[in-house]
Amino acid sequence: MSEKLLTPIEIGLTAAIVAIEDNEPLILSASGGGDGLTGLPFGPFDAVAHRTFEIGLRAWVEEQTGLRLGYVEQLYTFGDRGRHTQPGDTDVHVASIGYLALTRTTESSGTRVPSASFEPWYGFFPWEDWRGDQPEIIRRHILPELSRWAEQGEAPETTRALPRKDRVRLYFGTEGAQWDEEHVLDRYELLYEAGLVEEARRDGRPVALRRGLLPPLGVAMRFDHRRILATAIARLRGKLKYRPVVFELLPPKFTLTELQRTVEAISGRHLHKQNFRRLVEAGALVEPTGAMSTQTGGRPAALFRFRREVLQERPAPGLRVRGRR
Repeated sequence: MSEKLLTPIEIGLTAAIVAIEDNEPLILSASGGGDGLTGLPFGPFDAVAHRTFEIGLRAWVEEQTGLRLGYVEQLYTFGDRGRHTQPGDTDVHVASIGYLALTRTTESSGTRVPSASFEPWYGFFPWEDWRGDQPEIIRRHILPELSRWAEQGEAPETTRALPRKDRVRLYFGTEGAQWDEEHVLDRYELLYEAGLVEEARRDGRPVALRRGLLPPLGVAMRFDHRRILATAIARLRGKLKYRPVVFELLPPKFTLTELQRTVEAISGRHLHKQNFRRLVEAGALVEPTGAMSTQTGGRPAALFRFRREVLQERPAPGLRVRGRR
């Protein structure tokens, strides 16, 4: 009996490291992979040197970038063929464990690798920023192409609970459906399935190869890093509603306007000022410091801090915000 050669597997660790600066959500990106593409910081897991995956992640991030990560959360294990596109390949296949990590920009300024920099995450997902109104890219490029694709019907081998038209309506908020900011990964996966993002063409998806020029739908990333980033954004947006993670991105003292702008930046939603402040007050998440900020460009504003006692007072302290559609 002939012995079947097995493709070696390597465990990698990939980090979606988020910071906020000037009311914009930023993601630490890394170039220099030889393919000209932007990606997330990643490195191999050393089972001898590191007792856990998280210890390994923190160690190589600090070594490569100078960053000491604060909040870290494991997302998912990613091992799609986008990392390893040819059936006959015998090179090492990398299965990567994705992480969401949060840091403050004052702590992020010490990145010491020229090829690593913080970039706006809406550059990778321009259709996710609804702080003004519906992004024009949805009306001009996404919905026309998705509608044509949905009219073609399902591929013969596809078995899904919802048909294409229903998924377009649900995830992009058409035909009376509401836009749900947490469907970040679902929207990206739909665009990938329809062959509308560059990663689908790079991975050899027939529907993408049949297309001519692809619409400019954000910056493509190496491997499946944009999928990992979509997962991280969706997780963080959902987490805002039942965990006080937003304070990991703020300085120890902040104004209520800074808090609102940070929540808006992450959720991609515009929030009503008075409703937001009532929500913060009702949640008892913050307390006044007694100090004032004079860097508001107008009248001095009261400075607040996160009230940590709330973590012992109830199991799910978050900001259940509702944005403007």
